[in-house]
Amino acid sequence: MDLFANLATGFAVALTPANIGFCFLGALIGTLVGVLPGIAPITTIAILLPFTFSLPPASSLIMLAGIFYGAQYGGSTTAILVNVPGESSAIVTCIDGHQMAKQGRAGPALAIAAISSFVAGTIATIVIATASAPMSWLALKFNAAEYFSLMVLGLTGAVVLAHGAPEKAVAMVLVGLLLGLVGIDVNTGAPRMTMDMAGLGDGIGFVPVAIGLFGIAELAVTLGRPQERHLLSLKYRDLWPSWAELRACAPAMLRGTALGSVLGVLPGGGAALSSFAAYAVEKKLSRSPERFGRGAIEGVAAPEAANNAGAQTSFIPLLTLGIPGNAIMALMVGAMMIQGVQPGPQVMTAQPQLFWGVIASMWLGNLMLIVLNLPLIGVWVSLLRVPYRLMFPMIVLFCCIGTYSVGNTVFDIWVMLLFGLLGVFFYKVGAEPAPFILGFILGPLMEENFRRAMYLSRGDPMVFLERPISAILLAMSLALLVVLVLPAVKKKREEVFKE
Repeated sequence: MDLFANLATGFAVALTPANIGFCFLGALIGTLVGVLPGIAPITTIAILLPFTFSLPPASSLIMLAGIFYGAQYGGSTTAILVNVPGESSAIVTCIDGHQMAKQGRAGPALAIAAISSFVAGTIATIVIATASAPMSWLALKFNAAEYFSLMVLGLTGAVVLAHGAPEKAVAMVLVGLLLGLVGIDVNTGAPRMTMDMAGLGDGIGFVPVAIGLFGIAELAVTLGRPQERHLLSLKYRDLWPSWAELRACAPAMLRGTALGSVLGVLPGGGAALSSFAAYAVEKKLSRSPERFGRGAIEGVAAPEAANNAGAQTSFIPLLTLGIPGNAIMALMVGAMMIQGVQPGPQVMTAQPQLFWGVIASMWLGNLMLIVLNLPLIGVWVSLLRVPYRLMFPMIVLFCCIGTYSVGNTVFDIWVMLLFGLLGVFFYKVGAEPAPFILGFILGPLMEENFRRAMYLSRGDPMVFLERPISAILLAMSLALLVVLVLPAVKKKREEVFKE
């Protein structure tokens, strides 16, 4: 009964006119972001982060969450019609979705993608609602040692699941941790790595770093790619799949939803990993695997269900433990802290309206996305005809305005540009920036919990091994690193990311 009472509280918050509007705005922007290649949801969230300062905390998170899972819907449109994934999690959808489009079955492919996304989003919302309370109860048993060990596990997961060489991912995490510690030490008052620059006294700003790495850098890299797109025509009378196709896709939807729900919770997981895994599972279980890659509709249903489920369940560790599982969730942590909300298990008890309002809004957002995606396919496809070079100046302007509005200082704009150049360098050398931003966010939190644990144990480092939960989390981190260096696992990992 508590679950229904909590959901009633959530819907009371989500169904206010203002929050319905922000949920719709987030879903609309997310769909647009998903449709347009080169503009990732993390870029958009980073750019819009400063503009949420004046919003209530619930409205801010509802809109930002809508952008995230809305992009999973929109990314499938260009993947199917243009063979260009608007979002990384839609890469797998290109394989069979575009083949269906070339065979004159673009309508059923788009419809099954939207239906799979809605089914997965609805089930994932139920999973979040039912799993959040037990996880919050467990999180209340965490002390400083457990939180430190949990963050170590999260960063280890980010290394294991990051694209490219593990050594580069480790380096990115360490650099992020170091830069997160720049500024005045709150315990001693001593400046650390400030280089006598007054602008670094309070540390490197999160918003300039995020906009630089995921906004300016992504835009610069995208401008260097070919922008030619060949659009396929679509007949609206053939939009809906047959009953036979729906029956064939139902098991794939459920398997993709289950897999995405589990992988979304894991540190470093999320939508992209879920879609790849779901496609591999369906191809393995199929009685005719040779159909995959040639227009198998299950090859569209499974990854689309998985990426939406993974996108939404990645909110579970954020809302219950205060630990971001991926780079986008790290931006959500930044949004909560900007609003004066301390992420962690206390959010569920101290601010139930915020907690359950965000969860309830996810179901409303998925319902809105069905309306936005199927009837308005023609509108979204027409946007692809706008040359990207014409959108670039306006996006850069918004980046500068958003960055300046945080601290009203030009110094932040220079920081943004510096990290934009750094982001381009990361791209050129094949280093993924996601582990960097996780290290940057978690660095100060890790230091705080490490110091607190050492203080409570009177300087005894064995406290991290003597407490059972902390020891288990550290053992899991060590096991992940050991598995990562095994030759067979390393080879398989390289093959998966190469594909």
